[in-house]
Amino acid sequence: MSTYSNVLVVLDPTVDKQKALNRAIELVRLQGGKLTAFLSVYDFSYEMTTMLSGEERESMRQAVIKDRELWISDYLAAARAGGVNIDIKVVWHNRPFEAVVLAVLEDNYDLVIKGTHDHDVLKSMIFTPTDWHILRKCPCPVLLVKDHDWPQGGNIIAAVNAGSEQEHHLELNQKVTTTALKMAGLLNAQTHLVNAYPGTPVNIAIEIPEFNPQEYNSTMKHHHIEAVSALAAQYDIDSEHYHVKEGMPEDVLPELATKLDAEMVVIGTIGRTGLSAAIIGNTAEHVIDRLDCDVLAVKPANFVCPLQKD
Repeated sequence: MSTYSNVLVVLDPTVDKQKALNRAIELVRLQGGKLTAFLSVYDFSYEMTTMLSGEERESMRQAVIKDRELWISDYLAAARAGGVNIDIKVVWHNRPFEAVVLAVLEDNYDLVIKGTHDHDVLKSMIFTPTDWHILRKCPCPVLLVKDHDWPQGGNIIAAVNAGSEQEHHLELNQKVTTTALKMAGLLNAQTHLVNAYPGTPVNIAIEIPEFNPQEYNSTMKHHHIEAVSALAAQYDIDSEHYHVKEGMPEDVLPELATKLDAEMVVIGTIGRTGLSAAIIGNTAEHVIDRLDCDVLAVKPANFVCPLQKD
């Protein structure tokens, strides 16, 4: 049975190597399922041509779509010859992330695969790249692909927040862990639970003289170790395969991913939008740019897509 039976892979016409497509084909060969190669196209000049009638503009749009479909078909020839069944979907849309999310809502894809670029930190604070929008708004899991291979016998990290008692974190811990274990089974890999916890807040240590930072750190560490140990026990994960580290997730996860030479990090994302996302962002987003491996982002079961129609 497929882990993901209906997969959408987003193509990038600006690059020669379609790493997301290559990864999607690899996944489908491993587990079966249906694969759709997706591309959104848009040319603003076509919309501004007042000399043309609406019918003529539509005809021009369809010509562009057809041209892109032929390009994709040529690109897929080798994979199709190798027995991989891949559909093609090209849409006209001026917002690529929205086109992806709408396609997921319309055709019930259960995984989106997309190649990711390195994002400029300052720019990503002002302009939200397509990847961030898809992470925040896509109702199904999103696999962001980098250049790291998927070797046999590799390592997959499940990024958990076991010390939290908030319901959405507890649920995401379960989802992240089960997803990592499924992918590890598929890829013949080992699953590692990784939990970061915050150190002593400096301002508290300064403002409250009787505050004992060593005791606080020790208590915090013990609390997280106990929580991760309990989570690991639920899934028969031994102590060699879970890691509790002091620090921010965006520091701890890349460090351990490098140490373990991880091929994938599975992470939960709540999909924060609006002003809170602009100011503090999501942990998943801070982590992604600092990882050299794939990131599989999952959402809680009660996630509501902002583009979902009532």
